[in-house]
Amino acid sequence: MLKRKRLIRFGDAIIMDKGFYAYKNYLIGIRYGVVPLIIPRKNFSLERLEGLISYPLFIFNSKNVEKEKKRYRRLVKKLVEGLKMNLKTLRSIIEDVIKLGKEAFSLKRLHCYSFESVKKRCSLSVLLTGMTFEFGFREKKVIQKLSEW
Repeated sequence: MLKRKRLIRFGDAIIMDKGFYAYKNYLIGIRYGVVPLIIPRKNFSLERLEGLISYPLFIFNSKNVEKEKKRYRRLVKKLVEGLKMNLKTLRSIIEDVIKLGKEAFSLKRLHCYSFESVKKRCSLSVLLTGMTFEFGFREKKVIQKLSEW
């Protein structure tokens, strides 16, 4: 749905929590051209995932097979590098940013009843959150202090 509505492009990464953990979800994401960074569980095996990854058949139906194979290999490489990162710290920063938008920029008490007023309020919150980061407030402790302020 994200791809159909053009909200996500080829090669973009989607960070998900443990609720989406399954080897097939990694494969589905790669098949649609996105990198699914799912926080792995304890019994996760990167070797097993790499063994399950193979070229989808639609690649061989394209006019330039080598180019499509190269794009696919880049996605797989990006997935493996992403899974080696510490996704829990990245996820906690994302949670802090969401909390900043809710607490500091008026999304907690959203008493709007029309679509236009909700859209304006949410757009303002996203704009203010972006401006906060643009002005250099990017550290985890600073974000937490701002959201509690």
